[in-house]
Amino acid sequence: MLRILKQYFPIRNMVFLILEGVIIFSTILLVTVLLTFSSSYWFDLMLVFRITLITLICQISLYYNDLYDFEIASTIPEITIRLLQALGITSIALALIYYVFPLIILDQKIYVLSILFLMVFIVCWRIGYIQMLNRGMFNEKIIILGSSDLALDIYSEIDRTIDCGYTVSAIVPDPDQKDFKPSIPPEIVRQKSGKKLCSLSSENGINKIVVALKEKRGNFPLEDLIKCRTAGIDVIEGSSFYEMLTGKVLVRKINPSWLVFSEGFQKSKFKTQLKRLEDIVLASIMLILLSPLLVLVGILIKLDSMGPIFFVQDRVGKDKKEYMMHKFRSMVKDAEKLTGPVWAGDNDNRVTKVGRVIRKYRIDELPQLWEVLIGKMSLVGPRPERKYFTDQLEQEIPFYSQRFNVKPGLTGWAQVSYDYGATVEDAVEKLNYELFYIKNMSFALDIVIILKTVKTVLFGRGAR
Repeated sequence: MLRILKQYFPIRNMVFLILEGVIIFSTILLVTVLLTFSSSYWFDLMLVFRITLITLICQISLYYNDLYDFEIASTIPEITIRLLQALGITSIALALIYYVFPLIILDQKIYVLSILFLMVFIVCWRIGYIQMLNRGMFNEKIIILGSSDLALDIYSEIDRTIDCGYTVSAIVPDPDQKDFKPSIPPEIVRQKSGKKLCSLSSENGINKIVVALKEKRGNFPLEDLIKCRTAGIDVIEGSSFYEMLTGKVLVRKINPSWLVFSEGFQKSKFKTQLKRLEDIVLASIMLILLSPLLVLVGILIKLDSMGPIFFVQDRVGKDKKEYMMHKFRSMVKDAEKLTGPVWAGDNDNRVTKVGRVIRKYRIDELPQLWEVLIGKMSLVGPRPERKYFTDQLEQEIPFYSQRFNVKPGLTGWAQVSYDYGATVEDAVEKLNYELFYIKNMSFALDIVIILKTVKTVLFGRGAR
């Protein structure tokens, strides 16, 4: 497993990404060889640059069309449709680049034939890879020690995610759990006692034990786990494993001691200053580039309905300090006059015609770039909420107050990982992601979130 941005990714998945890039590059080079003649293709730096550019843009298009999400793109029809869309986007992007830089144009015949070859090669390559995932080839085998809700959550997450890189080979329930009968396949070994874990590991070729016991006092198999650890078997606490596996924490299932002693939550002066510089630079650039769009949206809002252009409302920021947040108005004037403070719902009849469009593509959030620029918000952070809701949620959700240790964000890990939420349970799930971000926040993670935000905005996902 590779650790990237505080999450673990199967090496197999990284190899897949690289090999697919090699396939795209090699296909274009092969077509070039078939249609032209030269004795030094590899020494033609311009040709290598042209093919590399196409490969890079093609893989970005594959990503933005969810072709690297194997829960979505897992069948031949789905792969084919999304691949056609990705190659179409690649062609459009290249046309724009070639218009500006005509010297890097690749011969049209070579490009067209390459597209045809890529359709066949990529579909076949991906179907073969998905078959490998379904068979669990090269997965790392693990033992789950415990029968807690967390243990079952870990098993369920591994069972439903075909590219997580793990296979549960054995489950060892809590010593006092006599009626443990989860719906698991018969090939998974079930051990009645927490003893002899080393023997169970060696018999099944297992090198990782995930500890997710209900109660760690009394019957905790300390000696056996020490023996496993000194024998070279990786022993990892269940909450930490779940965090690495999913990119979130379970706020209702973690112990306070885990938050105290686990890695993360490091906020050095350098990291704080770097994040502030990131906010100032990116917010300034976006405000300048998007200024024509901001003016156009303001005009459309005035033409569409009565009321002000901007919607101003209180929000709770860092250290629970309240501030006034600005958005483009997407609802009718005085929308909450009769209902009071409520979360927006599906097909909310308070939303205007222009409002539906700007909410779908998150354009209504753009005025908050000013709050980012002046320091009330950050570009990336937990979603800001109203005090009316935060007071309620702080009483109902454990660790909810920890989100006030950082500035709220225009976008965030929760926003790109989970759809819009309008219930307390949705708020819990959002906090699971937000706490992961607060624990592992970094410049690199911010860049990943911004790139994911672009994907979310382009396809208008998760808005109401």
